[in-house]
Amino acid sequence: MKPYSAVLSAPGFSIGIRCSDDEITAIDYLEPQMEIAPKAPLAKEAVRQLRAWLKDPSFEFGLPLAPAGTHFQRRVWQQIAAIPAGRTKSYGEVAAAIRSGPRAVGNACGANPYPIVVPCHRVVGANQGLGGFARQRGGFLLDIKKWLLQHEHAGF
Repeated sequence: MKPYSAVLSAPGFSIGIRCSDDEITAIDYLEPQMEIAPKAPLAKEAVRQLRAWLKDPSFEFGLPLAPAGTHFQRRVWQQIAAIPAGRTKSYGEVAAAIRSGPRAVGNACGANPYPIVVPCHRVVGANQGLGGFARQRGGFLLDIKKWLLQHEHAGF
């Protein structure tokens, strides 16, 4: 796998960014680690936008994302991208909007290569439970989901 183009520190975790010259190819949640300064222009812009979001969760991203995922996953990610900061939708609500099932939506969320930018953390379980996150049901990544929702004032 290609090394990170940049690593950015966030409260309690780090964010790894991979990109080509023209597109973001992946964003990953990482255990806290030393930052890696971006060298390429797109990596610098990604870090700038992520820092802006960390300061203001209503910041809207404008990054070129490499095409990824299946047709179904892209439909789910499109629905997720439309959820505004500070709001959530349940897996069931997203599923109903695309005439699918909540489990399939959860699987598509787990396959999202661009978390934060495509805010899968805004999709929660029934009755406002956190549900899973990045295909995990607990631990470090679920703690990140909770922090992301609190950062966006989504009531968690």
